[in-house]
Amino acid sequence: MAAEVIEFDEQVDITDVVCPITFVKAKVAIDELEDGQVIAVRMNDGEPVQNVPRSIKEEGHQILKLADNEDGTYTLYVRKVEEA
Repeated sequence: MAAEVIEFDEQVDITDVVCPITFVKAKVAIDELEDGQVIAVRMNDGEPVQNVPRSIKEEGHQILKLADNEDGTYTLYVRKVEEA
């Protein structure tokens, strides 16, 4: 079975930063998107995977998928949801 491919508009790599900067960097990238656009956020396993998706969800954005890249990193696909 082929892996689901998610189309995205932008991507950001936060593997070079540590918490809490990981979320800040992801949030800035999401803020630059248009409503409804999708961003792929590449992050390290561990704290970022535990904290970044939760924080993004708390901001009101839609988590589409968290994919294991099988190299110690994950890619989080997020759709920007404009605040009402």
